[in-house]
Formats: sequence, structure tokens, C-alpha cells
Amino acid sequence: MVRMLAGCITLLLAVRTLVLLMIVAVGGGRPRHLPDRTFRLDFHAKRANLRAMIYSSDATCFNQIRMYRATFDKLCHMLDTIGGLRSTKHMLVGEQVAMFLHILAHHVKNKVIQFEFGRSGETISRYFKLVLNATIRLQSLLLKKAEPIPEDSNDHRWKWFKGCLGALDGTHIRVQVPAQHKGRYRNRKGEITTNVLGVCSPDGEFIFVLPGWEGSTADGRVLRDAIRRPFGLRIPLRNYYLVDAGYSNCQGFLAPYRGQRYHLNDWRQGHQPQTPHECFNMRHSAARNVIERCFGILKSRWATLRSPSFYPVRLQNRYIVACCLLHNLIRRESVQDPLDEQMDSFDTGLPTIDNTPLVPIETSEVWSNYREQIANEIFAAFVPLGHN
Repeated sequence: MVRMLAGCITLLLAVRTLVLLMIVAVGGGRPRHLPDRTFRLDFHAKRANLRAMIYSSDATCFNQIRMYRATFDKLCHMLDTIGGLRSTKHMLVGEQVAMFLHILAHHVKNKVIQFEFGRSGETISRYFKLVLNATIRLQSLLLKKAEPIPEDSNDHRWKWFKGCLGALDGTHIRVQVPAQHKGRYRNRKGEITTNVLGVCSPDGEFIFVLPGWEGSTADGRVLRDAIRRPFGLRIPLRNYYLVDAGYSNCQGFLAPYRGQRYHLNDWRQGHQPQTPHECFNMRHSAARNVIERCFGILKSRWATLRSPSFYPVRLQNRYIVACCLLHNLIRRESVQDPLDEQMDSFDTGLPTIDNTPLVPIETSEVWSNYREQIANEIFAAFVPLGHN
């Protein structure tokens, strides 16, 4: 008797739910509220989807959000305790962060995320901005502090450049802008881009990032702006960064010799340096390649940096910085990064110079002599292949 009564009650509840859904479907009205049990089931279903996406395995987690589970947990903890990101009644911090990372990693539209996460378009946009703002607040923790190469360094790439802080260069990221602004954002290749200045350490972490300049702007002008900003790039008196031939060789920036071999492939094809200048360029290219690797890994990890954004330029400039901050966190927390292995064969070419470099400090004879001194020391220590 009890079983029959329980069965009848279950059947009545199922019929009631079905009738409510039919009423909503035909537009005849809508229920005042969903049953509490329905909300609980919906919440747990979303939690189950998050567990399947993030916590089923490291491989699945990396494919979905481009980082491993331990790194994801670390990021969520930092955003919660430092970034000010909070769980809400309808969405926990973990789901907010996973949704944000999934958008960056796969460059998918709002409608796709609506289907994958079961959220409305307004909800997705709102939480994307909340997580973005919280990530930007981690700048002071995630940006690398510049450290010069010590005198007793044994690193085969960097031991020649005592006092060097790292390398810097510009990269172009495609954007969508109103038609009236496309002329300013069109670069020399005809693409609509923003020119982003990146400065990295010898171990491949970003020290400084400046997005926002139009694609038609020369790299030297972007660098000048970075130095003149109140909280911009700062270089101690006796330190410097490696730069390519698109910048002037001046105090704080060590450039290669022009008119000499520089491309890494030139040296891998069996060529041997014959002069101090060629030897200097070979060592310079091998060390400065770290910034090219950083940009390569960054764009390989975050698909949203490889195609025009669905977001306004001002918002995109902010998440370019966020991508660089996440890049640093992943490198610190991951013992082995698959994307780093893919970049082992990444080379840099000799830059094409379109404009006269604009830098805040003119080339000086003292700095040219300093470069000449380094070149002579490198050439004196160089041992050609076959003479070991």
C-alpha cells in the first residue's frame, strides 16, 4: 500500500512538471518559480560538467583551459584571496575562472559558451569581465621582477651578457576596430593590429607588457612611450635589455650589428663566425630569441590572440595583459609545459625595418665601444666546430 502511494505521488509530480513545461512552451503563461529540486539538480549538473572538464585528468584540463589542475587550483585561490573574485549563489569561483580561460584558450563566441556552460549571454559577459579585472589585480605578484645576469653565470646563452635583464620586442595582435580607425591600426602587412611591447626575463617570464598602440606605430615609438610612463619600464644605469636591429644601440638597449649574419638558421646551416661582429650577432641572436619564444608560446596557448577579437579594443588590451600574467603563472607552477617543447625549434628572423627608430636616448660612442668590447670577448672565447 505504501509503495503504491509513493508511486502515485511521484507520478503526480512528474505530470505537474510536464504540464508547467507545456504551458511555457505554448506561451500560455509561465510558472512563478521553478521548484527548488529543479534548481538543485541544475546546479549539480553544472558542477558535474565542470568536474568533467577540469578534474577528470590533467590532459583534459590542459586541452580545455591550457593549464594543469594544480595550476588551475592555484589561480582560483589567488583570484579569491587576492584578486577579490567571489563565488555567488549561482556560480562558484571555479566555474567563473574555467569559463574565462576556455574563452581565451579557444576563441569561441558567446553563443558557444552559452551551450557549453548552460549560461545566458549576459551572465557570460558579466563574469568574463569580473574574472578579467581580478586577474589584472595580480600584476604585482605575477609579473617577473627583473634580475641582471650575474658575473659568475654559467648559462651558455647568457654568460656573455653580464648585467643583462632580458630581451624586449614588439608583436602584432589582430583586432577589430571601427572603419574610421582602421587606417591607424593597419600595419605594414596590411593587417588591422595593435602593436604590443613585451619585455621578458632570460627564463621566459614577462617583466613588462604594453598593449594598445596602433599597428602602424613604429616599435621605437612604443618603447619611448613605455619609458616615459609614470609606472613604465625602468632600467637601472648599469643594466640593459637585448633588442633587435629595429632599435638603436644605446644606453640600456644592446642591439646587434647591422649588415652581418643574424638569423639563427644561418648558423645552423654550417656557417661559422669569421669576425667578432658575426660572433657577437650569433650569441646575441641565441639569447634574444627568448622573447620570440615567449610570444610564440603565448599565441599558441591563447587562441584569442591569433584572430581578431569579438570584444572592443579597450577590453582586448586588458586581456592581452591577463594572458601574459597567466603565462607567467603557468611557467612557475608547471614542471613541464607541452607548449614549451613545441617551441624548441622556434627561430627568429632578421627584422624588417620600415621606419627610422625613435628612442629616447641617442646612440653614444661609449655604448658602441661597450658593444665592441663584448664582441671581442665573445670572439676570443669562440671555438669553431671541429677544433674542440
